[in-house]
Amino acid sequence: MSSVLALCEQFLAQAGFERGPWLAVAFAAGIGAWFVLPGPWQWMGTIAAGLGAALAASATFDRDGGYPFLRQAFLLLPLAIVAGMGTVWAKSALVGQPAIERPMVVWIEGKVLEREEQSAQDRVRLTVATRLPEFADAVKVRVNVPLDKDREGLAGGARVRLRARLMPPAAPMLPGGYDFARTAWFSGLAATGSAISQVEVLEAAPERWGLAKAQQALSGHVRAQLDGSSGAIAATLASGDRGAIAEDDAQAMRDSGLAHLLSISGLHVSALIAVAYLVALRLLALWPWLVLRVRLPVVAAGVGAISGVFYTLLTGAEVPTVRSCIGALLVLAALALGREALSFRMLALAAFLVLLLWPESLVGPSFQMSFSAVIAIVALSQSAWVRRWLAPRQEAWTARVARNLAMLLLTGVVIEIVLMPIALYHFHRAGAYGALANVVAIPLTTLVIMPLIALALALDLAGAGAPVWWLADQALSMLVGLAHLISAQPGAVTKMPAMGLGSFLLFAGGGLWLALWRHRLRFFGLVPATIGAAQLALLSPPDVLISGDGRHLGITDPASDRLLVLRDTKSGYARDNLTEGAGMDGETVPLAQWPDADCNRDFCVAKVHRGGREWHMLIARGRDMVPERALAAACERSDLVLADRWLPSSCRPRWLKADRAFLARNGGLTIDLEKRKIRTVAESQGDHGWRQRPQVRRRNPPVRASNQL
Repeated sequence: MSSVLALCEQFLAQAGFERGPWLAVAFAAGIGAWFVLPGPWQWMGTIAAGLGAALAASATFDRDGGYPFLRQAFLLLPLAIVAGMGTVWAKSALVGQPAIERPMVVWIEGKVLEREEQSAQDRVRLTVATRLPEFADAVKVRVNVPLDKDREGLAGGARVRLRARLMPPAAPMLPGGYDFARTAWFSGLAATGSAISQVEVLEAAPERWGLAKAQQALSGHVRAQLDGSSGAIAATLASGDRGAIAEDDAQAMRDSGLAHLLSISGLHVSALIAVAYLVALRLLALWPWLVLRVRLPVVAAGVGAISGVFYTLLTGAEVPTVRSCIGALLVLAALALGREALSFRMLALAAFLVLLLWPESLVGPSFQMSFSAVIAIVALSQSAWVRRWLAPRQEAWTARVARNLAMLLLTGVVIEIVLMPIALYHFHRAGAYGALANVVAIPLTTLVIMPLIALALALDLAGAGAPVWWLADQALSMLVGLAHLISAQPGAVTKMPAMGLGSFLLFAGGGLWLALWRHRLRFFGLVPATIGAAQLALLSPPDVLISGDGRHLGITDPASDRLLVLRDTKSGYARDNLTEGAGMDGETVPLAQWPDADCNRDFCVAKVHRGGREWHMLIARGRDMVPERALAAACERSDLVLADRWLPSSCRPRWLKADRAFLARNGGLTIDLEKRKIRTVAESQGDHGWRQRPQVRRRNPPVRASNQL
């Protein structure tokens, strides 16, 4: 036993075991475990196991026993897991807001907490504090107001009255989909909806100048100088206002791997702080008296920090922006202290601070993508061969530029490889040419567009900014054109069905193992990553996809690579969820037009060939009552019965009956016929506060009909 412990201790010593990064990973693992485990008993069991492991390690490894690395690992890592789980559990209990139980139409009277203009969608989004019949205290609701119902004085602080149609925050439509109910729980939202009356302003917003007012004025000023896509993106970079960006431009940016440029995050904050730091350092260096008496890097770091904090507040202080600002401030602190600016310890501290304040951000794509990208950059920059490649040497400036450009392209490729599993897991699609696009787009944005916008705003104080705005317009047009060009190329977008959590964790675990160790055993991290890639390559789309309300259903047709839908809905949200869940391009065909389907007003009978056999499906599509005896006979001839209505117990198909009661308990689902495997939304939600409990109202069984089955 002692020899095994000695080998483990030797490995940890040689592999560069650093407490900071691994403690941050363990803290994040505790948070992630809370989201994955189903309920309080499992959470308490994990906490008890972690405390027990720490006590056992404390008793086993004496402080002077000769195994310092093992003692730290077995003592501190379980405690970090316990701390992570306790942190997210406590925040959920403190800020979580239960949702309304069912849709309602009510009059709302309350105070506007936040106003967000979304001119590209022809609406204004209001967050209002109001009282609802279900709650004793005031709650927050989010209401979309059409632009034609917008009123003067409708801003933060105003008191309003309006009639609105409210809905509970939506659970994922399908397994693996976006869980808005979870986001709303941590945001304190009890309901969302839309205004169906004119908005009556009972008390106009107070006329006071603040950062929100400055943000709105700055956005309006920028969009007044530039029209169209250029003005919308310029307003985003200057003030964080993304509401005016057209959907086709936003989708092109996403498909080309440039969507991060539309979110004020690490790139923008770091660029601003770097400029402020360098300008302050150069200007202060011109004062000899100050140079001899003050450490200029400390003063310049202070100037950069003030600039970064102000920019963060001005652009709305969204969580990704605050997270980036925290990381940038830690880099400035390292520079001021003469420490290495970019290291895993600094990154671990930034991750710990962010997760301590916003533990729920761990399961969102923004946190995962930003920190994964920085981890990849740090790991790449600290590798020995990269240090040799970038080491100073005597060479022509053309060779130096070529070497740096090659390094930039390599960094982009590595980042794209790291981010692709995250994008596929959350969005079921990822841009394939993002590395190439970013080689042009990042320098264009940070070195040309942002300085031009800043210069134009400064010159506008003297009324002389028009020429610079013209230059900024040309540069922004190049950026948008690049996004559309890249996204339109063949194979530019990789689409996959919903990836399982296990495959995603294989990628994440393998990547962290590969990045955080310095020993050659780090390359064992390629094993789980390769297994995850193999699972992803073998991933096949589900055969049937059903929304939680049963109204939207899709059947994949591998022969034509099309999705057969029950209803040719105008809802882009439903269509996008079905096509993304199936990993298809978006072309849908009504089921009634399929040769192997026979539809009438009430039901469709469809035959699907999977796994060497023929599956018979009975799918409800109408609301009229039908004879119970005829319905029972049709169910008996079917393998699956799928319906958005309640079906009587006499309906007994050969395998699965997914009616209104079943869907209310389980939510949306996907079905793999060959494997006879069903995935449901409910199985991934557990007993968390945002889980929507079934509200099933039994209807009388159908007793008459106007149509035959």
